[in-house]
Amino acid sequence: MKRTLLLALMSNISRKLKEYPKTGGRAYARPPVFGLRSVFRFLLIPCLCAACAPQLTAVVPAATASLEPTSTLAADTPTSSPIPPEPTATSTALSTTRISPADGMTQLYVPAGTVNMGAFDIFAEDDEKPGHAVQIDAFWIDQVEVTNGMYALCVQAGVCTPPMKVSFGNRTNYFGSQEFRDYPVVYVTWLDAKTYCEWTGRRLPTEAEWERAARGDDMRTYPWGGEPPNSLLANANNALGDTSRVGSYAAGASPFGALDMAGNVWEWVADFYNPNYYAVSPAANPTGPEAQPSRFMRVIRGGSYQDGQRDLRTSNRGYELGPDLNALPGSAAYLGHSSVKIGFRCGAGD
Repeated sequence: MKRTLLLALMSNISRKLKEYPKTGGRAYARPPVFGLRSVFRFLLIPCLCAACAPQLTAVVPAATASLEPTSTLAADTPTSSPIPPEPTATSTALSTTRISPADGMTQLYVPAGTVNMGAFDIFAEDDEKPGHAVQIDAFWIDQVEVTNGMYALCVQAGVCTPPMKVSFGNRTNYFGSQEFRDYPVVYVTWLDAKTYCEWTGRRLPTEAEWERAARGDDMRTYPWGGEPPNSLLANANNALGDTSRVGSYAAGASPFGALDMAGNVWEWVADFYNPNYYAVSPAANPTGPEAQPSRFMRVIRGGSYQDGQRDLRTSNRGYELGPDLNALPGSAAYLGHSSVKIGFRCGAGD
């Protein structure tokens, strides 16, 4: 295009020159309006500029993805609190813990399963035989033993009676003292324990539930495994000579996370005690033998701070006198026994 413009320009100039012929080597006088040079400038310069100027053809920019921000949020929208994602199977899975609104106790979920109940070790006693598999429905178990502070709430509510003794040994005012509020409540009867658990909306666990929570799915001898109790696993062997703060032995946790299921204090369970019960126990969800006249013994489990490896086994069965509800209300027979070495924890159905 530039070449075409230059040729047109030269032709135009040539034509103009012919309009003014030369005579004797001199040109005629300049035209009255403008001379040849002016014509040349007038025609040449604009044409050269037009020829050299860049083409005005519009350049269409290459397409881009978008001129809009890639984020759906405005630039000044805070991002610290995003909209929660839709629930997934993981986020809606059944929780394995919950907190009791009545006393603040952490409860652990124990799924349905089979417990190998009874004697499976060299220290097996007659009332632990025969060893047998028992199917247990899902249930909840307290993570630790009920404490003085928790039990005091029930007393303050006018539902529970204070422990039989509130001071003993070197511990004055054991019950009701801030120093011992997180220690297991003791000197409570089976009936006291039952009353407290029902006040919280729970209940005493059955003997079978207690053993499943302590033993899990295998045949371990102790809640933590097969190693005999030591000062890292349990308050036992009279090492401290008294109760300890609940939950102090994390290394001694059961497969489901329950603490102090061996040592510290024995624990009341719901069942009556019968040394021959395992021979006739049902294969699913046993609740213990039926009540019999003049037989009021109740099962206790777990051993105490004074006991050693034999009594701390998960299969070991202890017993203590429970209430005789046919006796005079308020009498010793009606209430049953209590001890500095016996406390309890609660359970609940699923």
